[in-house]
Amino acid sequence: MSKKSSASSGDDGGRSSTKKKGGGFLARQAKAKKTVTEEELLKKSSITPEDVLKLAKSTENYLCEPHANVYSIDFTRFKIRDMETGDVLFEIAKPDGFDGDEVIENEEDPNAGRFVRYKFTSDFLRLKTVGATVEFTVGDQPIQSFRMVERHYFLDRLLKSFDFDFGFCIPNSKNTCEHIYELPALTPDQVQEMIDHPFETKSDSFYFVDNKLIMHNKADYAYNG
Repeated sequence: MSKKSSASSGDDGGRSSTKKKGGGFLARQAKAKKTVTEEELLKKSSITPEDVLKLAKSTENYLCEPHANVYSIDFTRFKIRDMETGDVLFEIAKPDGFDGDEVIENEEDPNAGRFVRYKFTSDFLRLKTVGATVEFTVGDQPIQSFRMVERHYFLDRLLKSFDFDFGFCIPNSKNTCEHIYELPALTPDQVQEMIDHPFETKSDSFYFVDNKLIMHNKADYAYNG
Protein backbone atom coordinates (compact mmCIF):
# COMPACT_ATOMS: atom_id res chain seq x y z
CA MET A 1 0.00 0.00 0.00
CA SER A 2 1.44 3.37 -1.00
CA LYS A 3 0.32 6.81 0.11
CA LYS A 4 1.43 10.40 -0.25
CA SER A 5 0.46 13.19 2.08
CA SER A 6 1.43 16.72 2.96
CA ALA A 7 1.80 18.11 6.43
CA SER A 8 -0.67 20.09 8.40
CA SER A 9 1.95 22.17 10.13
CA GLY A 10 2.15 25.00 12.54
CA ASP A 11 4.56 26.99 14.61
CA ASP A 12 4.45 29.46 17.44
CA GLY A 13 4.22 32.69 15.48
CA GLY A 14 3.82 35.96 17.32
CA ARG A 15 0.37 37.44 17.81
CA SER A 16 -0.51 41.09 18.39
CA SER A 17 -2.94 42.02 21.12
CA THR A 18 -4.50 45.20 22.43
CA LYS A 19 -5.13 43.70 25.88
CA LYS A 20 -3.28 44.92 28.90
CA LYS A 21 0.00 43.19 29.68
CA GLY A 22 -0.60 40.00 31.62
CA GLY A 23 -4.37 40.10 31.20
CA GLY A 24 -6.76 38.91 33.87
CA PHE A 25 -6.63 35.75 35.94
CA LEU A 26 -8.75 33.72 33.50
CA ALA A 27 -6.60 34.87 30.58
CA ARG A 28 -3.45 33.80 32.39
CA GLN A 29 -5.00 30.44 33.24
CA ALA A 30 -6.00 29.88 29.61
CA LYS A 31 -2.49 30.75 28.46
CA ALA A 32 -0.96 28.41 31.01
CA LYS A 33 -2.97 25.51 29.61
CA LYS A 34 -1.46 25.97 26.15
CA THR A 35 1.76 24.30 27.24
CA VAL A 36 2.57 21.11 29.13
CA THR A 37 5.77 19.76 30.61
CA GLU A 38 7.41 16.44 29.91
CA GLU A 39 7.09 15.57 33.59
CA GLU A 40 3.34 16.10 33.49
CA LEU A 41 2.95 13.84 30.48
CA LEU A 42 5.06 11.08 32.03
CA LYS A 43 2.50 10.88 34.84
CA LYS A 44 -0.36 10.19 32.43
CA SER A 45 -1.54 6.67 31.70
CA SER A 46 -2.27 7.56 28.06
CA ILE A 47 -0.81 10.37 25.94
CA THR A 48 -2.73 11.92 23.03
CA PRO A 49 -1.68 14.04 20.02
CA GLU A 50 -3.20 17.07 21.73
CA ASP A 51 -0.86 16.48 24.67
CA VAL A 52 2.39 16.48 22.68
CA LEU A 53 1.27 19.50 20.64
CA LYS A 54 1.51 21.49 23.88
CA LEU A 55 5.17 20.65 24.50
CA ALA A 56 7.32 23.79 24.44
CA LYS A 57 10.66 22.02 23.98
CA SER A 58 12.19 18.70 22.99
CA THR A 59 11.84 15.95 25.55
CA GLU A 60 14.79 14.60 27.51
CA ASN A 61 13.21 11.16 27.86
CA TYR A 62 10.94 8.90 25.88
CA LEU A 63 7.25 9.29 26.66
CA CYS A 64 6.43 5.60 26.17
CA GLU A 65 8.25 2.30 26.52
CA PRO A 66 9.30 0.23 23.47
CA HIS A 67 6.76 -2.46 24.39
CA ALA A 68 3.93 0.08 23.92
CA ASN A 69 4.16 -0.78 20.22
CA VAL A 70 1.67 -3.64 20.53
CA TYR A 71 0.93 -3.42 16.79
CA SER A 72 4.45 -4.56 15.87
CA ILE A 73 5.00 -1.56 13.59
CA ASP A 74 8.50 -1.77 12.13
CA PHE A 75 10.11 0.91 9.94
CA THR A 76 12.22 -0.78 7.29
CA ARG A 77 13.24 2.02 4.93
CA PHE A 78 13.60 5.79 5.12
CA LYS A 79 14.56 8.29 2.41
CA ILE A 80 14.73 12.09 2.27
CA ARG A 81 14.76 13.90 -1.08
CA ASP A 82 14.72 17.48 -2.29
CA MET A 83 11.30 17.96 -3.89
CA GLU A 84 12.57 20.61 -6.30
CA THR A 85 15.51 18.66 -7.74
CA GLY A 86 14.66 15.07 -6.82
CA ASP A 87 18.13 14.62 -5.31
CA VAL A 88 18.26 11.99 -2.54
CA LEU A 89 19.71 13.60 0.57
CA PHE A 90 19.58 10.62 2.92
CA GLU A 91 18.55 6.97 2.67
CA ILE A 92 18.73 4.00 5.00
CA ALA A 93 17.10 0.58 4.89
CA LYS A 94 17.20 -2.69 6.77
CA PRO A 95 18.96 -5.44 4.79
CA ASP A 96 16.72 -7.73 2.75
CA GLY A 97 15.72 -10.77 4.74
CA PHE A 98 16.56 -9.07 8.03
CA ASP A 99 14.57 -10.61 10.87
CA GLY A 100 13.95 -8.29 13.81
CA ASP A 101 13.90 -11.32 16.10
CA GLU A 102 17.59 -11.81 15.42
CA VAL A 103 18.47 -8.57 17.19
CA ILE A 104 20.08 -9.09 20.58
CA GLU A 105 18.44 -6.72 23.00
CA ASN A 106 20.81 -4.13 24.40
CA GLU A 107 20.26 -4.35 28.15
CA GLU A 108 22.37 -1.25 28.77
CA ASP A 109 20.26 0.89 26.43
CA PRO A 110 16.69 -0.35 25.98
CA ASN A 111 16.05 2.67 23.73
CA ALA A 112 18.67 1.70 21.14
CA GLY A 113 17.12 2.04 17.71
CA ARG A 114 14.80 4.87 18.71
CA PHE A 115 17.34 7.63 18.10
CA VAL A 116 18.92 8.85 14.83
CA ARG A 117 21.67 11.43 14.37
CA TYR A 118 21.72 13.26 11.02
CA LYS A 119 24.57 15.29 9.57
CA PHE A 120 23.79 17.47 6.56
CA THR A 121 25.57 20.30 4.78
CA SER A 122 24.44 23.87 5.34
CA ASP A 123 22.62 23.72 1.99
CA PHE A 124 19.89 21.69 3.68
CA LEU A 125 18.79 24.77 5.65
CA ARG A 126 18.07 26.60 2.41
CA LEU A 127 15.71 23.97 1.03
CA LYS A 128 12.03 24.82 0.78
CA THR A 129 10.36 21.40 0.53
CA VAL A 130 11.59 17.87 1.15
CA GLY A 131 9.87 14.53 0.81
CA ALA A 132 10.37 11.82 3.42
CA THR A 133 9.49 8.34 2.21
CA VAL A 134 8.94 5.72 4.90
CA GLU A 135 8.35 2.01 4.45
CA PHE A 136 6.94 0.07 7.37
CA THR A 137 5.31 -3.23 8.19
CA VAL A 138 2.53 -3.97 10.67
CA GLY A 139 1.73 -7.08 12.66
CA ASP A 140 -1.35 -9.25 12.98
CA GLN A 141 -3.73 -6.51 14.10
CA PRO A 142 -5.44 -4.01 11.78
CA ILE A 143 -4.67 -0.37 12.49
CA GLN A 144 -7.69 1.88 12.11
CA SER A 145 -5.97 5.22 12.57
CA PHE A 146 -2.16 5.64 12.47
CA ARG A 147 -0.93 9.19 12.98
CA MET A 148 2.43 10.89 13.49
CA VAL A 149 3.12 14.25 15.14
CA GLU A 150 6.67 15.50 14.63
CA ARG A 151 8.04 18.51 16.49
CA HIS A 152 11.30 20.23 15.51
CA TYR A 153 13.20 22.50 17.91
CA PHE A 154 16.38 24.53 17.93
CA LEU A 155 17.81 25.42 21.35
CA ASP A 156 14.39 24.56 22.83
CA ARG A 157 12.59 26.94 20.45
CA LEU A 158 9.89 25.37 18.32
CA LEU A 159 10.78 25.63 14.63
CA LYS A 160 7.81 23.79 13.21
CA SER A 161 5.27 21.11 14.00
CA PHE A 162 4.13 18.53 11.44
CA ASP A 163 1.06 16.32 11.61
CA PHE A 164 0.66 13.31 9.28
CA ASP A 165 -2.08 10.71 8.99
CA PHE A 166 -1.07 7.26 7.69
CA GLY A 167 -4.70 6.16 7.71
CA PHE A 168 -5.84 2.54 7.88
CA CYS A 169 -3.30 -0.29 7.65
CA ILE A 170 -4.34 -3.88 7.00
CA PRO A 171 -2.79 -6.69 9.10
CA ASN A 172 0.58 -8.13 8.03
CA SER A 173 1.02 -5.47 5.36
CA LYS A 174 4.00 -3.53 4.02
CA ASN A 175 3.20 0.14 3.52
CA THR A 176 4.98 3.01 1.81
CA CYS A 177 4.14 6.65 2.39
CA GLU A 178 5.84 9.89 1.38
CA HIS A 179 5.32 12.88 3.64
CA ILE A 180 5.92 16.34 2.23
CA TYR A 181 7.65 18.76 4.57
CA GLU A 182 7.43 22.48 3.93
CA LEU A 183 10.49 23.70 5.79
CA PRO A 184 10.39 26.86 7.90
CA ALA A 185 11.79 30.03 6.35
CA LEU A 186 14.99 31.01 8.16
CA THR A 187 16.85 34.30 8.25
CA PRO A 188 20.59 34.30 7.41
CA ASP A 189 21.33 34.84 11.11
CA GLN A 190 19.20 31.84 12.09
CA VAL A 191 20.89 29.66 9.47
CA GLN A 192 24.34 30.61 10.74
CA GLU A 193 23.28 30.00 14.35
CA MET A 194 22.08 26.50 13.49
CA ILE A 195 25.32 25.77 11.63
CA ASP A 196 27.33 26.99 14.62
CA HIS A 197 25.41 24.77 17.06
CA PRO A 198 25.56 21.20 15.70
CA PHE A 199 23.07 18.74 17.19
CA GLU A 200 21.19 21.49 19.02
CA THR A 201 18.45 21.07 16.42
CA LYS A 202 16.27 18.22 17.65
CA SER A 203 13.03 16.49 16.82
CA ASP A 204 10.52 14.26 18.55
CA SER A 205 8.42 11.90 16.42
CA PHE A 206 5.31 10.67 18.20
CA TYR A 207 3.24 7.85 16.69
CA PHE A 208 -0.37 7.24 17.69
CA VAL A 209 -2.92 4.52 17.05
CA ASP A 210 -6.49 5.54 17.84
CA ASN A 211 -5.09 8.71 19.48
CA LYS A 212 -2.92 6.79 21.95
CA LEU A 213 0.88 7.13 21.94
CA ILE A 214 2.52 3.82 20.99
CA MET A 215 5.94 4.90 19.66
CA HIS A 216 8.34 7.78 20.33
CA ASN A 217 11.51 8.33 18.29
CA LYS A 218 14.06 11.10 18.66
CA ALA A 219 16.67 12.68 16.38
CA ASP A 220 19.20 15.49 16.33
CA TYR A 221 20.78 17.32 13.41
CA ALA A 222 24.00 19.05 12.42
CA TYR A 223 24.34 21.27 9.36
CA ASN A 224 28.13 21.67 9.20
CA GLY A 225 28.86 18.52 7.20
